[in-house]
Amino acid sequence: MSSLAYLHPDNVGFPNPELALSEPEGLLAAGGDLTPEWLVEAYALGIFPWFERDEDPIYWWSPAERAVMKPGSMRVTRSLSKRIRNAGFRVSFDCGFDLVIEACARSRAASFGTWITPKMQAAYCELHHCGVAHSVEIWQAEDLVGGLYGVSLGSMFFGESMFSTQADASKIAFYHLDQRLQAWDFTLLDCQMMTPHLASLGVAPMARADFMQLLQHNDLGQTRLGCWQLDNSALMPQERYS
Repeated sequence: MSSLAYLHPDNVGFPNPELALSEPEGLLAAGGDLTPEWLVEAYALGIFPWFERDEDPIYWWSPAERAVMKPGSMRVTRSLSKRIRNAGFRVSFDCGFDLVIEACARSRAASFGTWITPKMQAAYCELHHCGVAHSVEIWQAEDLVGGLYGVSLGSMFFGESMFSTQADASKIAFYHLDQRLQAWDFTLLDCQMMTPHLASLGVAPMARADFMQLLQHNDLGQTRLGCWQLDNSALMPQERYS
């Protein structure tokens, strides 16, 4: 079994993700920092941070199996299609990143605990200000009722978390992200770890080796830096029923 690597915060860099420990979750390293430089380097290599408390070390992960979806292939049921058309929600991009990440943290803390600590929230908000992290917001009147956030590098989007306080609001956020990524010719939407909920949306497992091969062809020079809130015209559901 490979040993855990410890990273000095002043030296940005990671070991080969293939050296992640043999557990399915793929613990790779501890230490480092959560600056934009560290986070961009991590996501470019298919690595993400996860730890439970701000006083804990930063743990970095590269799972043996990734949860991924090709943009444009979300599974849209008839009932969800009707909700997208008729629920009366307003959709925006990058109009409330801090609100979305706070809501994701509250939602997870209320259910089974959260890794979205204040330290993590501050780090991703800084990444958002750098134009690399993005959010989708679902509004009912002036209330934020659903959303998601993640990191965009090259032609890949790395989803982090989503939340919903109204039925299907997070699914509708996922749908609009999926449609936008397809329109922009993104190659992959990464959701990190498989869950039954993600599987119901059309997300499927991919072996780490195959995922890493796709990352090698991800041109970071094509990253859509900056705010994504322009051109927020409504995206109507395609007739793709399960």
